[in-house]
Amino acid sequence: MVRSGPLILGLTGSIAMGKSEAAGMFRRLRVPVFDSDAEVHRLLGQNGPAVGPVSAAFPGVMRAGAIDRQALGEDVFANDSKLCILEEILHPLVRRARRRFLRKAGAARASVVVVDVPLLFETGGELRCDAVVVVSAPGFVQRQRAMARPSMSADKLEAILARQTPDRVKRQRADFVVSTGIGKRTTLLAIDKILKIITGDALCRHRSRSRRRALARSCS
Repeated sequence: MVRSGPLILGLTGSIAMGKSEAAGMFRRLRVPVFDSDAEVHRLLGQNGPAVGPVSAAFPGVMRAGAIDRQALGEDVFANDSKLCILEEILHPLVRRARRRFLRKAGAARASVVVVDVPLLFETGGELRCDAVVVVSAPGFVQRQRAMARPSMSADKLEAILARQTPDRVKRQRADFVVSTGIGKRTTLLAIDKILKIITGDALCRHRSRSRRRALARSCS
């Protein structure tokens, strides 16, 4: 049975691979984008819906009605059980916001939307997408970008990467792979080409994933 509503394009990639820049390019091309990171910021911001539950679970991380993200990160980052507690609080709220976004996009008759999720594969989010775009760059480019971030260290970067699905695995599981290491114009052209492919595919939702993968090779 054909599903109604916009085609859902998942956007993901490992740390410092250029996902935020790619999301901005989708917006530039007039595609609605749900930003999971931005939603988490809102949830943890002043008087946000997650402030109460998070401050109750992790005493001492609230400042002036908002969650101190740095303090929270230091508390949970190296502790799997605490991280699971945090995810149990945040993930349902993010999913609820995503459903609102999809309803709004459907009401606006959007043909395609992008759901920007850093841990898409790690959380099984690809199962709720019609196709997945992975942004990727050479390892040395990724490292340069990551190490340029405030408060980043080599040890912290390695710890983050250890929690993420490896880039090569993400690329293997993707419907489309976009390189962000060879210039913004090339990246934008690749994204535009993907949109041309999938907007045609949106009219033929019975098309198999293997067919989309064959089409995706023309973008690489």
